[in-house]
Amino acid sequence: MKLGAPRVGVVLGSGLGAVADAIEDPVVVGYDELPGFPRPTVAGHAGRAVLGAIAGVPVAVLQGRAHLYEGGHVEALRVPVRALRAAGAEILVLTNAAGSLRPSVGPGSLMAIIDHINMTGVNLLVGPNDDAIGPRFPSLRDAYDPELLEVLRASARDLGIALAEGVYMAVSGPSFETPAEIRAYTTLGADAVGMSTVQETILARHAGLRVAAVSAITNLAEGMSDEPLSHEQTLRAAQEGAGDLSRLLLEFISRC
Repeated sequence: MKLGAPRVGVVLGSGLGAVADAIEDPVVVGYDELPGFPRPTVAGHAGRAVLGAIAGVPVAVLQGRAHLYEGGHVEALRVPVRALRAAGAEILVLTNAAGSLRPSVGPGSLMAIIDHINMTGVNLLVGPNDDAIGPRFPSLRDAYDPELLEVLRASARDLGIALAEGVYMAVSGPSFETPAEIRAYTTLGADAVGMSTVQETILARHAGLRVAAVSAITNLAEGMSDEPLSHEQTLRAAQEGAGDLSRLLLEFISRC
């Protein structure tokens, strides 16, 4: 297969790697073969890129991501998003597994991200700016592209998939949040909480990529249910919800 420039880049979160199975004529490349790519160290993140097409749309799907809490040099965390942009991608689709702060949006739900709150204490644009990539002070007014959000809504509606919408809060991890923190985050306006996505969105908008993002809700946040939180529980719930997310992403990408 002769690979062209991807139009859409996709980053898959914990336990969501099965989405890449839908790629036509896939070409698989391990992150260890891609210069500068960080190697994920967390279960559920395969650490490979799958290139091909979905419904005729050229895509590059990244199975797994590195996180701030894994340590390592922050420069490596910038590489995947910027590599997608350099390869020609115009749209970045981000997925993650997240805890819900809204009782009505429980495990198994999907939530389109309409805005975010960065509580990680880190912004990957800190340091010298490369004007060839993007401006020193990028705007995040429409961090999650309104037109792409409309496409997500229409795709979900036509498939009969319930799609909530809300604000995603990113924390650094790796410890889960305390019940008191969750109450505080609710007051601040968060609807879901996780340990990824926001940095990629910032990098993408800086580089001129349009962003759409969906959280797979794997649990109610700490203090909202009797079930103790664990990464294993997150992976189980993410795998259970991967079917609807896969169908949604396939339909969404076919309309891009």
